[in-house]
Amino acid sequence: MMTLERFLIEILLNFVAREELNAFLRSPQNTAIIIGAMIAISGALLGTFLLLRGMALTSDAISHTVLLGIVVVFLLMTNVFGLEGDTSSPLLIIGASLAGVATVVLTELLYKSGLVRQDAALGLAFPLLFAIAVILVSRYADNVHLDEDAVLVGEIGVAWANTNSHCFENCESVTITVDHPEAELSRQCTNCRELGISPRDDGAEFMEICTNCGDYSPGQAWQAGLIDAEPTLVFFPKSITVTGVLALLTIGFVLLFHKELKLTTFDTALAKALGFRPGVINYTLMILVSLVAVGAFDAVGSILVIAFFIIPPAAAYLLTDRLSLMLIISPIIGALGAFTGYELARDNFLGVLHVSDGIALINRVFGSDLLEQWDSSISASMVLMIFVLFVFSWVLSPKYGLISTVLRRANQRRHFDDQVVLAHIHNHQFTDTQTDELEVVTLHEHFHWSPQKMGRVLTRLRALNWIHIIDGIVQLTDRGDEQVHTFRDTTLSANNIID
Repeated sequence: MMTLERFLIEILLNFVAREELNAFLRSPQNTAIIIGAMIAISGALLGTFLLLRGMALTSDAISHTVLLGIVVVFLLMTNVFGLEGDTSSPLLIIGASLAGVATVVLTELLYKSGLVRQDAALGLAFPLLFAIAVILVSRYADNVHLDEDAVLVGEIGVAWANTNSHCFENCESVTITVDHPEAELSRQCTNCRELGISPRDDGAEFMEICTNCGDYSPGQAWQAGLIDAEPTLVFFPKSITVTGVLALLTIGFVLLFHKELKLTTFDTALAKALGFRPGVINYTLMILVSLVAVGAFDAVGSILVIAFFIIPPAAAYLLTDRLSLMLIISPIIGALGAFTGYELARDNFLGVLHVSDGIALINRVFGSDLLEQWDSSISASMVLMIFVLFVFSWVLSPKYGLISTVLRRANQRRHFDDQVVLAHIHNHQFTDTQTDELEVVTLHEHFHWSPQKMGRVLTRLRALNWIHIIDGIVQLTDRGDEQVHTFRDTTLSANNIID
């Protein structure tokens, strides 16, 4: 990771000054948006295939059960191999990935037993593994820092502070020993506490200790005044590296195996017949889901990451039926939600409303006493804005949206009304009942409609040149007669297909 960060920094320094790069990366807003966007891109790409496979809630299960892999590996590191309990160790990511695969394997075994449905199998598998993880944490790792906030919503707002420092000039490290001229020496009583005596007592025994001995990095040495020249340092947030690598892995996986993913998603039997291995593709997909869930753990929490897997693909699915476009639209929605979510956490809703002003308005109108100062979790705000974008997609979708559905149904009703009136005219024109049945003034009575509704229908039909009115009697034009026959032929064909 350090090598990758340094390589990226060297590229960036060709375009921006070190001070500008540090200022950008040390900005909580910039770091949070970049990390949120990386997680959203990874989650959206993988979530698209989960959604299309009917496995959307698998991300929910994996986001819980990765805890088991983390805990087991942590306990092995500390209790079996005697290693330091480093919660940022890459071994924990491997363990989390294996736990994600174990969730899928256990679910498949339960489902293939034929005793339960697939959704029930998932509901049995992940609570079991998650419960085991909770027991292990409470029994053997209760001294490990894993608070509720970290699990639920993460700490994306302070991700900028957890950095690796990279030195490019004046990179002199300093080691202070007892013999070093900068060593600060003092005396410490070795038997005062044991004997309960004062350091001033004649029986007190002393040893000389160095209060500042140790190894100093270039930055630490400069702050301590141990070197004269200030080192050239660039501070790179660790979470950007982790989420960026995961995003690259995800994009590479989708690009390289797009054909296999598409085929195994829509037709598993055909994929097997053509020699593909749907099981391998499925488990690889689950491993990546596990990796992204772990990578997002510190930033947005193990629960809120579910939204990054599900909501952007669901919104994209409303906007297009093409997989290639879904894979483009869903990451854009996720990244846009990350950006607007940070602004929402700062009391800015899409640049048009301050949330605190909205709360104040509610208090004035309804006489309530809500807290007007807006203070919200950044990651939760990101999820909320992704959901807002989903609502926009649902309302504005050209094919499945609320507006298009209302307009389509209204058009269907109008079309049905038109065809009913045309059929009525066709059945009675040039017959003995024509005068009674087709008179403009009384035509609405035969349909039990209001005169206004019949007037609208007749106006529409005359505009289409399907009818004309002669001496107060409604009659079909040649185009109207042709329309009646076309509608009848279409209806008969549809009935034959159904039969």
